[in-house]
Amino acid sequence: MNAGLLLLDPEEAAFTDEERDLFFARVAREVCRRGMEVPAVLALELHRPLTFMGSQVLAIFTPMLAPAFGWTNLQKLYRLMEDRTNLDRLLEAIEATAQAGRGAPNDEVIQDLRKDTARG
Repeated sequence: MNAGLLLLDPEEAAFTDEERDLFFARVAREVCRRGMEVPAVLALELHRPLTFMGSQVLAIFTPMLAPAFGWTNLQKLYRLMEDRTNLDRLLEAIEATAQAGRGAPNDEVIQDLRKDTARG
């Protein structure tokens, strides 16, 4: 049994697929608006092995962080981090937003970073 499930209500923390995609699109827009596509992709790729562990740490610290960030927000973040495929979804959203908007020139750099981290 997942220890985090004891702290978090699965019904309240559930994202629909549409909510999840909208959330990732909003994050991707903000990253690209600030011109941070390359650093964001690099950081996400480098920390790929730690995403699940990060979700477990978040579950432990949720009671202390809840007053500042809100219980439901932390529950949803926990659920997103727990599923490792969400990292790929976020990376794809950043890349698509970068191609469509301001970050288009950085797209080649992003692809190179993904290839390099996939090899390593």
